[in-house]
Amino acid sequence: MKTAIFQIVALIGILLAGCEQTMNIDTMHDEGKPVMALDYRDFDRAASEMVQSMLGSGALKKADGSRYVMATGRIVNDTMQRIDTDQLMAKVEQELLNSGQVVMTSAVGSKTDQLIYDTRDVKDSDVGDEFDSNTVAAKGQLIAPELSVSGKIFQRNIRYDNNRQQVEYYFQLQVTNLTNGLRFWQNETLIGKRGSNKSVAW
Repeated sequence: MKTAIFQIVALIGILLAGCEQTMNIDTMHDEGKPVMALDYRDFDRAASEMVQSMLGSGALKKADGSRYVMATGRIVNDTMQRIDTDQLMAKVEQELLNSGQVVMTSAVGSKTDQLIYDTRDVKDSDVGDEFDSNTVAAKGQLIAPELSVSGKIFQRNIRYDNNRQQVEYYFQLQVTNLTNGLRFWQNETLIGKRGSNKSVAW
């Protein structure tokens, strides 16, 4: 009898869960509650603040009006979360490209596109004769980057006596001149959150 009752209760729970309404998130006007972990709003804010600082510094403006070639370097995740750092950098790269001050290279760096080299291997392979030689990339065509953007995300947890905690996320980026090693720009954006010790930050 108890087993039958348990099965009925479990079935009702499943049915009720299935009836819950799914809603799309309005990312432009999201009124969802903040969470202790990082969410898309935090990535948007960090990326936007970093790029505004970078562009506002004037470090990316060439005297002759041309654009710098920039590569994405290593972004270290030193938090308790499994963060895809490409998610943050995709937003940074997008805004930098839209600024018209830099072009991003996919030939070197952490965002390397292997197809660049695969297409060059074609001319030395058995199928090379199948391609129009005028359309196969020749040697000496790749453009080396002049600048790199790299950085780190790290986390600091502070616990208070009143069952509260503060979690601090530091987003750090720097731009380095690859010719001479000089650092053109760097910045740190802090995103801090406070909440119950019961809230997990990973």
